[in-house]
Amino acid sequence: MGVSGAVRDQLAVKFGVLFPHLDERQRRLLMEAEARIRGHGGIRAVARAAEVSETTVRKGVAELESGKGPLGRVRKVGGGRKRAADLDPGLRPALLALVEPDERGDPKSPLRWTVKSTRSLAAELTRQGHRVGADTVGVLLREEGFSLQAGVKTLEGKQHPDRDAQFRYINEQAKDHMADGQPVISVDAKKKELIGDYRNTGRQWRPSGEPVLVKTHDFLDRQGPGKAIPYGIYDLAANTGWVSVGTDHDTAAFAVASIRRWWQARGRHDYPAAARLLITADAGGSNGYRTRTWKTELAALAADTGLDITVCHMPPGTSKWNKIEHRLFSHISMNWRGRPLTSHDVIIDSIAATTTRTGLTVHAELDPGIYDTGIKVTDSDIDALPMHRHRFHGDWNYTLQPRPDSTTAAHTPRPASLPCPQPCTRYLRSPELTGMPEPALDELIGQLAQPLEEVRERARSQQRGGQRLRARGAGGQDKLTTPARVLATVLYLRKIGTRDLLAQLFNVNGSTLTRAIHQVQPLLAEHSRTISPSTARFRTPADVTAFLANDVPTKIKPTR
Repeated sequence: MGVSGAVRDQLAVKFGVLFPHLDERQRRLLMEAEARIRGHGGIRAVARAAEVSETTVRKGVAELESGKGPLGRVRKVGGGRKRAADLDPGLRPALLALVEPDERGDPKSPLRWTVKSTRSLAAELTRQGHRVGADTVGVLLREEGFSLQAGVKTLEGKQHPDRDAQFRYINEQAKDHMADGQPVISVDAKKKELIGDYRNTGRQWRPSGEPVLVKTHDFLDRQGPGKAIPYGIYDLAANTGWVSVGTDHDTAAFAVASIRRWWQARGRHDYPAAARLLITADAGGSNGYRTRTWKTELAALAADTGLDITVCHMPPGTSKWNKIEHRLFSHISMNWRGRPLTSHDVIIDSIAATTTRTGLTVHAELDPGIYDTGIKVTDSDIDALPMHRHRFHGDWNYTLQPRPDSTTAAHTPRPASLPCPQPCTRYLRSPELTGMPEPALDELIGQLAQPLEEVRERARSQQRGGQRLRARGAGGQDKLTTPARVLATVLYLRKIGTRDLLAQLFNVNGSTLTRAIHQVQPLLAEHSRTISPSTARFRTPADVTAFLANDVPTKIKPTR
């Protein structure tokens, strides 16, 4: 295709403007580039417009095709505009002082409590006398090894002293159950999901320029289908998942109803000879160890199924280590990422379609039931449950039995060796409770008896405001003897129960017990006596009685 005269005129104007600023080689290369753009007849048109021979243009073509290197420098080394950091030696140190992490930088830095963007950094440097732009600040930061970074969730906060011991205990319970062919499940409630055209995190492949259109806000539409509450059950041995999608409230009743559905539909068929069930759950939420309704609903489930249901809770702050989180929930989230959950059917179908290369299969179904909140469970209701608290952290580990028996604290008959309605003081001296042999406890009491008497006498003198008016020992008798004061303080520091429980065990009121602890605890510190916390926890005197009456003690691992 030929080149028109108008095009040659345009080329002539371009060459007339540029040629005076180029050397001979640069001119040839420019002409060759224009000739390539024009295609057939381009060499002739360029030669005519530049008023040179076609051989000169072809020489430029040969130079480009020969693979010769770039032209190289045009100006001398050191020429051109100098960098801001070279002109201002104090710029780089001033910038580093502003972006230094708070724990190492100046506590009075002017940008300590603001977003340190390149624009704000440049403005502050200019105010300090270092004239610089935001782009230059970005270049300097990258040269110094800085980059834009977000916070990484790795810090778990304060760890419970029995954290690792509880993990070991859960592992032993799980291995024991699975070795006997008994079911072991991990349970939890997944994040609530909004139903409708709402944005879902993640991305999915779609034709370019055709994203899924979703609402600009995430406020629940009261007129819409509402929300979904997925509650999951993951079978560790079978690598299968069960998810009940609720529509009302995430309550303990809903949680246990989901477990009941799993057992009736899958559990009893997969484990026809099962007599026990182990549940691992988080420390909080609808299945938390402090949730009373959770225990009462599980007791009803145990009665209906005839199973001994053992629950082991994860230590506080460690929910991410629950098996269901990374064996089931993470795969569900990846399966529906970037997809609006427009209906309950979409959620159920997406969950049921979740699989992994390791063979995970998931069943999902809708639970439209109504689960009321605010249900009250009294102390007497809890005491009546056929529940056996384990020796190791009875608050985290307990078994609900289908019928009351001799191991249940609330129904334990008073053994002949414990004649008191509740444990007498002499039985509270048990090494299982105090953490030390009785001779060592007697030695401690003897060591603190005299200092404790002196402390109490000073307190009496201060309260009287003068000298004693009647003989020592006259008047009302102390409700707690010196050995009982030391023993009560030891049990308190062992954290076997609340102050109210200890007050019941020693048959005194809370104020008397508190005064005894305040008197003895400083003396223990003065004598460098450290009392390690126990792994056993009790809520009622009956729990302590059942603990002491157990003839086959469970092995308790050390907390360190």
